[in-house]
Amino acid sequence: MSYIEVNGLRKSFVVRKKREKGKLFREKDTVEALKGVSFSVEKGELVGYIGPNGAGKSTTVKILSGILTPDGGEALVGGRVPWRERREYVKHIGVVFGQRSQLWWDVPIIDSFSLLKDIYRIPSAEYEKRLGELKEALGLNDIMRTPLRLLSLGQRMRAELCGSLLHRPELLFLDEPTIGLDAVSKIALRDFLKWENSEHGTTIMLTTHDMEDIAALCSRVMVLGHGQKLFDGRLPDLLEKFDTVRTVNVKYGAAVPSVSFPEGVSASWTDNELSLTYSPAKLPTAQLLLLLQEAGPISEMTLQPENIDHLIAAMYKEMDL
Repeated sequence: MSYIEVNGLRKSFVVRKKREKGKLFREKDTVEALKGVSFSVEKGELVGYIGPNGAGKSTTVKILSGILTPDGGEALVGGRVPWRERREYVKHIGVVFGQRSQLWWDVPIIDSFSLLKDIYRIPSAEYEKRLGELKEALGLNDIMRTPLRLLSLGQRMRAELCGSLLHRPELLFLDEPTIGLDAVSKIALRDFLKWENSEHGTTIMLTTHDMEDIAALCSRVMVLGHGQKLFDGRLPDLLEKFDTVRTVNVKYGAAVPSVSFPEGVSASWTDNELSLTYSPAKLPTAQLLLLLQEAGPISEMTLQPENIDHLIAAMYKEMDL
């Protein structure tokens, strides 16, 4: 049996609409957040769980962390039912919500860690060893005596990760962990997560809208839409289908040549440099390169696919998400 087994998970919420003029009561509407989602995750996997807003990602994480009870379906994590055996279950998981905090706002983070030590009943020797390891890996040594409210967003996120991993959880849920972080903080966070996964075999389930996080971390990705699983496999396999727009930048060594492109190719000139976008389905790359070479001597050329965010947006549009 896989470490995480989810079968036919369903969850609905009742939403009250704004009361219309002339009516005494507000109307109710039922929103199906999950419509029979099934998947399995092996121990030690680092899985990306993506989809547009309202797809059901956070609902899945809350059910698997024991916060919510589903309306139907089954879920086992390490042989436990999260919402039925929550007290025992939470000893084995860590959860980081990008817009929520488990640390105390006005006290130094070392005091928050000490409280978590008592909550999880971590032996002192094991706590000191683990805290030292995490402080070094997350670069927290200089801020241990600083209250959480005085830390930057990147520092707070590193502190939250440390707090979630003090008790050595087998499974770590990350819900939008890099939201609002700068590029340097994102890279540092990704490096740490790869280290934690490889060093300790921690199973990580990551939900995010930042596709660079997925590309940098996850060997497997699941796509959720309208409460249903739409894809489960490797990210390159997913993107290959939607790599429909590419960009080419060409520098010519001589004067600007005269090039005539077929319809559907967008081109712009700056001095002796040409920048264009095209669809490989309409104009094969080999044919385009031949046109560019015939125009004149090329001194430099780069060819690259559209960035991942554009590809994912195209995927969402095609899947009608």
